[in-house]
Amino acid sequence: MTQAMEKEVVSVIANCPGIYCGRLLLPTGKLGNCSACPRGYKAIEDICTKCVSAPQFYDWLYLGFMVLLCLVLHWFFIDLTAKRKSFTRGIFATHVSAFVECAVAATTTLLLASPRGSFSLHSCRVEVLSDWYTLFHNPKPWYSGVSSAVHCTQEAVYPLYTLVFVYNALCLVMLLLLRPVVILVFGVQPAGSKAIYSALYFIPILTMAHAVLCGILYYFFPYMMVAVSLLTSATHFAIQLDQSMKSLLWSCLKDRRNVAIILGHWLLHAYSIVAITQLTNPAFHAALIALVPLPAIFYIFTVNFTDPEKLMMNCL
Repeated sequence: MTQAMEKEVVSVIANCPGIYCGRLLLPTGKLGNCSACPRGYKAIEDICTKCVSAPQFYDWLYLGFMVLLCLVLHWFFIDLTAKRKSFTRGIFATHVSAFVECAVAATTTLLLASPRGSFSLHSCRVEVLSDWYTLFHNPKPWYSGVSSAVHCTQEAVYPLYTLVFVYNALCLVMLLLLRPVVILVFGVQPAGSKAIYSALYFIPILTMAHAVLCGILYYFFPYMMVAVSLLTSATHFAIQLDQSMKSLLWSCLKDRRNVAIILGHWLLHAYSIVAITQLTNPAFHAALIALVPLPAIFYIFTVNFTDPEKLMMNCL
């Protein structure tokens, strides 16, 4: 069956095959052939309907997660390549530069999205996991032949999928425009250059991960944030040379670097709680956010009971 005959057959049947094929209303007032809906449209009851609703609260949290993920990785590699236990003026300026880069990239991404020039968004509502993977749902109806399919691949989660790509691209642009200037002015070498090289690796990796795992990330990112932030928080305390309760507590209050790291983990804990609960019960969920410091407090006050030397002595 030729492609022209296939389109003719598809156009005369009552319902479009598959869950993402739709008909676009033509200027003549008639409906077109069953096909993929244009960008910014979604098939609703076989009609390509323009998406004009605002994103849900959870959608904004997902976009915020993608922004935070890039920013936190910037800060992590800046701190890792600096190999210092305290903030210097140059390292602090590099951290601020990373924040400005991500903030400008996120703001520009929103302004470029529809409606252009506004901080609001027009969005297609995410309903099921398959909305992120329409490529795997091209139907093969009986009338189109065994080896052919009606191609209806589209961005059913508009604009959540493409916005992340735009944001990552702008992050790279801002990185190359702003960071070298900061490194030159504050003399952050060679750590500054190594942090840039790291970003040139992890931003493309994030982009590829989003392209493949976007649907999984959308539904599971709050739980991933909780697990990873708890693990990294415990690791931060565990690598301290002095594992006494007094030393850990004093470092949390005195060392500016430790204070920044701990507060950052607490903010990530709080963000993940908000994403999981979506604040459907504000009074109760606000009380949960108040428990954010509990893991750090638990580690500090129980560290004496987990000293390997003491455990060995008790066993002997």
